[in-house]
Amino acid sequence: MSADVQAFEAHVSDVELDDLRSRLAAARLPEAETVSGPRRWDQGVPLADLVDVVNYWRTGYDWRAFESRLDRIGQFRTTIDGLGIHFLHRRSTRADATPLILTHGWPGSIAEFIDLVDELADPKDAGAPAFHVVVPSLPGFGYSDKPATTGWGTEKIAAAWVELMGQLGYGKFLAHGGDWGGVITTILGGRFPEQVLGIHTTVAQAPPGMTTDGLSAAERAWTEESHDFWHHRAAYAKQQATRPQTIGYSLVDSPVGLLAWILDKFAEWTDTEDSPFETTSIDRLLDDVTLYWLTRTGASSARIYYESHNSLDPDLRVDVPSAITTYPHDIEKYPRAWAQERFRQIMRWRAPEKGGHFPSLEVPAYFVSDLREGLAAVLAAHR
Repeated sequence: MSADVQAFEAHVSDVELDDLRSRLAAARLPEAETVSGPRRWDQGVPLADLVDVVNYWRTGYDWRAFESRLDRIGQFRTTIDGLGIHFLHRRSTRADATPLILTHGWPGSIAEFIDLVDELADPKDAGAPAFHVVVPSLPGFGYSDKPATTGWGTEKIAAAWVELMGQLGYGKFLAHGGDWGGVITTILGGRFPEQVLGIHTTVAQAPPGMTTDGLSAAERAWTEESHDFWHHRAAYAKQQATRPQTIGYSLVDSPVGLLAWILDKFAEWTDTEDSPFETTSIDRLLDDVTLYWLTRTGASSARIYYESHNSLDPDLRVDVPSAITTYPHDIEKYPRAWAQERFRQIMRWRAPEKGGHFPSLEVPAYFVSDLREGLAAVLAAHR
């Protein structure tokens, strides 16, 4: 590893945790929503659900367990283009392991992957592929630095990931991502074919202007659902793309406001009937929210929308081998005929029956299996 890479330990003071609990206890809440029954989430997070999570966050949740888990995996920081970047790094014990970078999005974090790192690095099945796993925190997220100037959009982040992997001694590597991580992974595959062996993504964004002619009924439904999302359910993205500073004051000052802002997305974007906790652990969700809170990154993380919303190069093509998985309850779904206009070597395409926007948390066993098989297909293309 480069000498620029330094070991890192996460440990907030008891004062910070006590302050969080005090703020939760003193929270001022609005009246209950005016909808009920099957429509009770139509106006956002229902009051009763929020109160339950807030009470558990204040009296039952254990942040120290999350800190210990990060330290066991291995945490590091380095500086790239003047910005401090935090990342997890777990080297496999297997001689045949391949370097792999996993990139999260918003409102996710490295918490999305911590339960999977060990199994990806040293699988119990000796026949399964193994990986040297790197999980960076996006600029402005978690323990990475907050950019003080504009310019840290997805293109620059992708270039920074190449530099990061080079500092770790990984001249060639695989990449996976979803949400913003999927966009960054697409750019990695398109801009850096000399370093990127191939990619796996849950966001196969097609070039603009594609026609629905020739699509199946199911594929047309995908396009209609994606269109509906961006036109009727994406106010959060417009807000963060245009006024991240304004919403940022609330996200940094109020833990309940931050929780509601993030919980709303987990509820809407997961493959569940009612509560996101049908599939996602409340502790893991609170790991994610508490990480945002303690690092004061509500505003800085929102700025990735300001930097990069609708900025993916329409002419970008990905010629490296690719594996694509589209989960049924994700917020963006593109037909294969559209995706292959950008991704020119789709080695594996999957559309499972369950899962949403956070598959590593919702369907972790399937996610790990699918990621392994997809990356194995990508690597096979080089033989």
